[in-house]
Amino acid sequence: MKNVFGEKLKELRAEKGIGQVALSKHLKVSKGIISLWENGLREPKLSNLIALANFFQVTIDYLAGLEE
Repeated sequence: MKNVFGEKLKELRAEKGIGQVALSKHLKVSKGIISLWENGLREPKLSNLIALANFFQVTIDYLAGLEE
């Protein structure tokens, strides 16, 4: 199965010019967890999805690949 969430997260980070370490500090999670999310090895908790959507000013549906 395609890792839509991970691809969207990488894309949003690149657009904003923010690295995994900076994002992890903002979300108060480890840098490793960002990498696991981007590589489809873990899924974020709802609270982290909400924080990501707020940080990147997108919807959770966008992060999940349900809308463009």
